[in-house]
Order: sequence, then C-alpha cells, then structure tokens
Amino acid sequence: MVTVKSDEDIKWMRHSGTITAAVLAELAKNAHEGISLNDLDRIAESMIKKMGAVPAFKNYRGYPKTITVSIDEQVVHGIPNKRKLKKGELVSFDMGVYYNGWCSDSALSVIVGDDPNPEDVRLLEATKNSLYKGIEQCVIGNHLGDVSHAVQQYAESKGFSVVRDLVGHGIGRSMHEDPAVPNYGRAGRGLLMKKGMVIAVEPMINAGTHRVLCLEDGWTIVTEDGKKSAHFEHTIAFTERGPRILTLPEGASEEEEYPFPPKEN
Repeated sequence: MVTVKSDEDIKWMRHSGTITAAVLAELAKNAHEGISLNDLDRIAESMIKKMGAVPAFKNYRGYPKTITVSIDEQVVHGIPNKRKLKKGELVSFDMGVYYNGWCSDSALSVIVGDDPNPEDVRLLEATKNSLYKGIEQCVIGNHLGDVSHAVQQYAESKGFSVVRDLVGHGIGRSMHEDPAVPNYGRAGRGLLMKKGMVIAVEPMINAGTHRVLCLEDGWTIVTEDGKKSAHFEHTIAFTERGPRILTLPEGASEEEEYPFPPKEN
C-alpha cells in the first residue's frame, strides 16, 4: 500500500535526509587511495550516532554493516571489509538513516584519485544526470512510468544500460515501501503520483550489459560482463512546489531543494 505523508512527516524526513547527505559527503571526501572499506564504514556509523540517528542498513534482513561500498563492476550491496581503495577505482556508496522514526536513503559514486579515466567520468555524469531526469518527472499528476522512462531514455541515449533487476522504492517509516520504482519503462503508465508521496529514485547504470549476478555472499550484485557500474540516489517528496529533494545537506538552497518548480501556464 502506498502511504501519503503530511507536511510534518516530510519535515522529519528532510531532517533525516540532511544526516544521510552529511555522511555521504564525508565518505566521498575520505574515499582516497589506501583507506579500507571497514574504516569508511566506521566513519559512517560514528557520524550517524553522533547526529542522533540510527543506521538504516545495519541488520536489515541480516546485512552486517552500516553502508554498502561497491567497487567497479560491483553494482550495489558491496559489504565493507579489509579491502583498501586503489587509484582509479569507481566507488559507489549507498546508505540511509532513521531519525525520529523516519527514513532517508541516498547514494553517490566517486572515482579514487585525481586522474580519472574519461570513460568512467562519462559514466558517472550520465548516471547522475539520469537521476535528475527522473526527479524532473516527480510531479503531482504524472505517472510512475514517466519517472522510469526519463531515467532509461537519458542513460541509453548516452550509450549505457539500465539495471532492471533492482529498482527504487517508496520510503517513509520503513526504508522499503510501495511503490517499486523501476529505472526503465513506458511514459504515461503506472501509478498516478499524488501530493505527499515520497520515493527513492536510484539509477544503477552499467557501462556494458544491463544483466547482473549476485555473488556467493548473498548480497553483492555485479555486472555480468565485468564492466563498471555507477549509482546515484535521492529521496524525493511530491509537493505542490514541484519535486523536493530531501537528501541534501543542511542549508541547501531552495534551487537545490526544488530544482524543478512548476511551469507557469
């Protein structure tokens, strides 16, 4: 069942989102050559607790860590361990928190070092831009398929593929709520979007095939052909002012929080 949030609910989700955004920014800053994935996980958990929140991923369906760290061909759900980051690796962080009972969820990808492969940069840019193409369609009165189609059309226009086995989701009191939010589909189809709905839009875009496999750990998803993947995600509220991005740092400008205001007739 799809739940509709009140303005007060969304206020709390926005506060939750500022914590998620702050931790992700710190992870991106610390994603340098030689740091271990376990150290990055410890940084995240420490920050979350100091800010009065609770990690949303840890112990979720048995997941053992606070964040996921996925490298190169790993699409999502990579489990932090003793591995150390190397120059040139493409690293995706995904995480969420609960604050006052409300969840936020966000992800971003970075490249380790200051001399990135141009093709990796192009993949990151296309993935982030496809996210914003989807956010642009998070408008009251649109259909869920409008969001999905916008992500797919942009990513594929840049020569990349969209993972189909994993999707975005509704979010609120629980991290995963209805509806499922695919990153591919037909415009004008699916659920009609209403004021107060909140969803996590999260394109997972591959350099090669869209097909993926799950490793023996039961969590880590990798590309079938071993080519790289990138991942960006924001938690989005449907408002009369247009789509509102809830997973931004505290103090973000109105233009950042409401990047696509309603068009005048």
